[in-house]
Amino acid sequence: MTGEKKIVKEDIKKEADSVKEAELLQVSSKASKSKRSIFKGQAHIQCTYNNTMITVSDMNGAVLGWSSAGLLGFKGAKKSTPYAATRVAADVSEKVKKYNLKELMIFIKGVGGGRESSIRGLAGAGFDISLIKDITPIPHNGCRRRKPRRV
Repeated sequence: MTGEKKIVKEDIKKEADSVKEAELLQVSSKASKSKRSIFKGQAHIQCTYNNTMITVSDMNGAVLGWSSAGLLGFKGAKKSTPYAATRVAADVSEKVKKYNLKELMIFIKGVGGGRESSIRGLAGAGFDISLIKDITPIPHNGCRRRKPRRV
């Protein structure tokens, strides 16, 4: 019986050690994520006729924060207004502030009303804008026409 008790005590010690290691790993991963400092990032702005969406990521494409006019409570035709776009830019800049992001490259897509005002909103939030690139898809020749109908 004494031999069995020793085994049990050793098992308990091993389990306690593994639990402590797991806790340390969890704490260190949380600490490293909050201390993560990114100086250069990308902002992808999609302005449609119905909504404005902004996603901010690092240079590898890992998303740091995003926001849209619908998320902020705008409904209907108000989602595509320039005012909603500036509010979206302010909201996403608040979410990204914890990463110490300084410089942004902006990629804008779409033909909505909030194109310019979303860029102004990001610039007004304190980001240095190094690039503004329009990546709106443009059809080269479109799809094939229908055959003429034979009567």
